[in-house]
Amino acid sequence: MTVNRRTLLGAVATAPVWGALPFRSARAQAANTIRIGVLNDQSGLYRDISGPGSTQAVRLAVQESGITQRGVNVEVVEADHQNRPDVGSTVVRQWIDRDGIDVVVDVPTSSVALAVNTLVREKNKVFINSGAATSDLTGAQCSPNTIHWTYDTYNLAKGTGGAMVRAGGQTWFFITADYAFGHALERDTTAFVTAAGGRVLGGVRTPFPGTTDFSSFLQQAQRSRAQVIGLANAGGDTINSIKQAAEFRITRGGRTKLAGLLVFVTDIHSLGLEVAQGLVLTETFYWDLNDRTRAFTQRVGAMPGNLRPSMVQAGCYSGVLHYLKAVADMGVAAAKASGAEAVNRMKAMPTSDDAFGEGSIRADGRKLHPAYLFEVKTPEESKGAWDYYKLISTIPANEAFRPLNEGGCALVRS
Repeated sequence: MTVNRRTLLGAVATAPVWGALPFRSARAQAANTIRIGVLNDQSGLYRDISGPGSTQAVRLAVQESGITQRGVNVEVVEADHQNRPDVGSTVVRQWIDRDGIDVVVDVPTSSVALAVNTLVREKNKVFINSGAATSDLTGAQCSPNTIHWTYDTYNLAKGTGGAMVRAGGQTWFFITADYAFGHALERDTTAFVTAAGGRVLGGVRTPFPGTTDFSSFLQQAQRSRAQVIGLANAGGDTINSIKQAAEFRITRGGRTKLAGLLVFVTDIHSLGLEVAQGLVLTETFYWDLNDRTRAFTQRVGAMPGNLRPSMVQAGCYSGVLHYLKAVADMGVAAAKASGAEAVNRMKAMPTSDDAFGEGSIRADGRKLHPAYLFEVKTPEESKGAWDYYKLISTIPANEAFRPLNEGGCALVRS
């Protein structure tokens, strides 16, 4: 059963959660119920990459896990964190203290994810992060209760940043969203650029959320004469940056190139191939990558707005499917009693699903799977709807993410 948080709270206000069930029956049913909270941006610039589509993906994971056929009840609720850490923390605290949520899923916006990470650890629940990118979640702020599933800033910086430097982009200027995600992405990309002999000529930080006009920032970047303008932003900010760069003809002539450091297939759809063609980007999931990803896409169906699933939404499916496998393996009572033990069981089990293929989870909570460097097709190369990417290279799972001993995670034994 999937309900909206507002609907759920309304029901709680007007009637007992378990209706007319006798107290013992209600308690027994509650003890055999896993509650999943999907927390993300339901109304802002990250809605298309997460939002209601992530809940849709979670529902498919519940169905395909087979756990309900074993007599286990699973409830899914959702809420909008509005890209604000205070809102996200308030929702999660109420979910856990009042509504008995066992696992929090998704949480794009790194500042919100870091706040939720701390709270879930305090409450000993489970946090499966798919939407936030900061690599600090498996570094200095790693937690025994958190798994970072889909991608992170190190992975993006190595994929896209490394590719741009190898292609000759030696001088960079960053346009960075001014919050934890943007800072981490700029930091990690800078490390790859400088290690390869490149230089960062400057940068500007843009207010988040709320920036829609990037013209002055793009003009600053152009005046720096950097070969690469690194867009350390995401979602609507990236779309607006790329559109406005095209309007100002900043990349005309080929001397200056844009590096979209976090770009989703839904962004390309919004931009159109005429504008987006030639962009190089890193993703860990693409709906048309292989037979398994196409099968998953068909089963999950069109996302709200008739969109294809993003890697964030695919990560919500994959993470919840693996969590429910762990619950089935260890038992509902044990999984509910300790989120840290549930995460330990997840780490001990290999992962496998149609969205990401085979994988594993490291001691620091980093989910491992391959990453893919894509180039956006020209309109002439595309053979139909949503045929947007051509594969440049595959980064193996053991190379796609930061080495285990370099993150500074306290869970990693030297």
